[in-house]
Amino acid sequence: MANRLRPARIKRVMIVCKRHQPRALPTVRLIVRFIEKRGIEVLLDPDTSRALKRPPRGVRRPADLYVVLGGDGTLLSVARSIAAHPRPILGVNLGGLGFLAEIGPEEAREVLDEVLSGQFALEQRMALEVSLLRGRRTVVRQRVLNDVVINKSAVARIFGMDLKLDGHFVTVYRADGLIISTPTGSTAYSLSAGGPVIQPDMEAIVIAPICPHTLTMRPLVVPPGTKVEIALREGGSEVYLTLDGQVGYPLRPFDRVRVKRSRHPVLMVRTGRRNHYDVLCRKLGWGERRGSGSD
Repeated sequence: MANRLRPARIKRVMIVCKRHQPRALPTVRLIVRFIEKRGIEVLLDPDTSRALKRPPRGVRRPADLYVVLGGDGTLLSVARSIAAHPRPILGVNLGGLGFLAEIGPEEAREVLDEVLSGQFALEQRMALEVSLLRGRRTVVRQRVLNDVVINKSAVARIFGMDLKLDGHFVTVYRADGLIISTPTGSTAYSLSAGGPVIQPDMEAIVIAPICPHTLTMRPLVVPPGTKVEIALREGGSEVYLTLDGQVGYPLRPFDRVRVKRSRHPVLMVRTGRRNHYDVLCRKLGWGERRGSGSD
């Protein structure tokens, strides 16, 4: 399992908000007042700063804590933006309970009181480094927390992909696509493609085909140090590389996608209020009892 780190003292907090949600700005105002009363410097993302009519402030150095208000998608975006300089991230979900942003607005002040007092743990989440190679050129290099997806954008037609692990040829996937995910991303797109649920503080890479033509093609779980390479046998404007479900790049025939463990993990704030299985029960309905039969 991933290591838990001792948190450092927090002196500067960056707040990033998906401000178009109804509860966003009232919650941000409450959080800003609460943090500033503690004598801690607050920074806001540019859109939120304008919405609150606060003058923008130049960022001299990275914040000690990122508080992200929105959903899991907002948190994924922030995690990518600070991938080279990881900082603790606390997610506040403005919708329903999220897999990443686990606390709601009604809990924000109480949880922040604990966090600013140092009563939390830092959980290291494994991330992936993704490179898109075209001939001898690397045209894209990014880090992701959830997953890397190669699939068709519109036309429902299978295509071929060669899979290599640590330089060794493994198989040719003929499928609608392929998902390469972290344990954190195992409950995202990979789950709907039949991939396993993996505890997020573990370290592994999941490779799950999307609707494979051959039913013997099953999801693979490989060690975290494995270097994964996918080579496209065909391509064109219909095949895309998508990172964390948010950033997309069109692929061409014979493009190669290389995926390996990132040197920089994502640091998630954990207060001990909920564990991974509490979230699974709520999100996937595992705790529900159906029917009226006895145990």
